[in-house]
Amino acid sequence: MAILKVARMGHPILRRIADPIPVELIRSAPVQALIHDMFETLQEYDGAGLAAPQVHQSVRIVMLEIGDELQVLINPVITALTEDLVRTYEGCLSVPGFRGAVDRCFRVRLQGFDEQGEPIDRELEDYDAVVVQHECDHLDGVLYVDRADPRTLAFLEEYRRWGPLDEVFEAMAEHEADEEEE
Repeated sequence: MAILKVARMGHPILRRIADPIPVELIRSAPVQALIHDMFETLQEYDGAGLAAPQVHQSVRIVMLEIGDELQVLINPVITALTEDLVRTYEGCLSVPGFRGAVDRCFRVRLQGFDEQGEPIDRELEDYDAVVVQHECDHLDGVLYVDRADPRTLAFLEEYRRWGPLDEVFEAMAEHEADEEEE
């Protein structure tokens, strides 16, 4: 099949609300071809997930790793199951070379369909919940940078060199407090 071009931040397709796929078309040749091409693209770019809008297709399909398995989600719906949040540093194939801290719901319910049109209804938590929220945001025209704490946004090279900026800020604050005590 094909490795698809990934849309980068600034391309209007990333800001559209993606169209649902009629359930009766899930097993159709065009939808199955897109799923296959998304799989090849995800492997090529070594990402944790990929949404159809990222490959210039404004439809509600995402592909991501949940646990050790690759999961295709069609027309996914996410429901928060807790008010507890988890903060993680996220990156994105559509925002290359950048990282930022995002607070996301710790536990969610995921409903939708798999690549065969079979219903999915499962609960996810921690990292799996974060990844599904990130990928499904793409279906609503939302990028992780829209949700990130702006003070934590960093280029990947600096992130790797200095670490998570919220930890750097905490260390700086502790150092300043120690100096004030002296």
